[in-house]
Amino acid sequence: MIVDPVSLKLFVAIVEEGTIAAAAEREHIAAAAVSKRISNLEKTLDTQLLRRTNKGIVPTMAGMTLLNLARGVLHDLNDIFLQIREYSSGVRGRVRLWANISAINQFLPNELKSFLNEHPHVQVRLEGNISEAIMKAVAEGAADVGVITMESCREDLEYLPYHSDQLVVITPKGHMLSRSKSVSFQETLDFDYVGLPAGSALNNLIVRAANDLNRTPKLRIHVNSFDALCLMVEAGLGIGIVPRGAAKPYFKGLRIRPVQLRETWATRDLKLCVRAYGALPTAAKLLVDHLRQRG
Repeated sequence: MIVDPVSLKLFVAIVEEGTIAAAAEREHIAAAAVSKRISNLEKTLDTQLLRRTNKGIVPTMAGMTLLNLARGVLHDLNDIFLQIREYSSGVRGRVRLWANISAINQFLPNELKSFLNEHPHVQVRLEGNISEAIMKAVAEGAADVGVITMESCREDLEYLPYHSDQLVVITPKGHMLSRSKSVSFQETLDFDYVGLPAGSALNNLIVRAANDLNRTPKLRIHVNSFDALCLMVEAGLGIGIVPRGAAKPYFKGLRIRPVQLRETWATRDLKLCVRAYGALPTAAKLLVDHLRQRG
């Protein structure tokens, strides 16, 4: 090979750590050896990849291109090692699945259970995150499959249909809005809100919809999960907007009430995203197919 994986790994480490010394420490190799490998890499590719600044070492434009390519190559090489090695332990596949909170609360528990029953030798590592971070992880090879709420999209990914969910307003029992069967979003903006973390798809949707009405939502408190949001609403800290399926388990146990939201955007599409379906490892492709069949 003209470019060896070790040099690529060291190059990525330098960019991520910001100095040769830190990269050398991370990879357990002498700094001089790291410097020599990067110098040889630049000679081989006949272009400058890194430049020094007062804030440390940063990649050039060519270096940024190599960074993205190198991460993909190293990911693929690691997959070769993992997937072949797993045969010796009886495990025949591993899938890194990143999903947003809506999918984790509503759909994935039962669907992953049925998938793992059908494929007991496949391991699934599930991680929750916001949709933007999930797409970035899939694009950079940190995740094999993502489940996102489709608002914006990256052109370097493929998107496949999954589920739809229905947003509702939840209020404490006895709240003024709880007397109605349905409400408009504008009616809710007179009240305090309990919201999800800033940057989450649902939080962004609420803020954007309010801005379209020249209003600002009164986001009094942010929480990290739907169960916490429901508990805060029950405590009277505000109202919230959540997917009906995610909040349904709490309707009987908590003193909260769902109210239909009349906006067209209250129905949302969830999508699966991958770098390239045809290039997925077998285990990941099996999982994608399984989730699509149940979407």
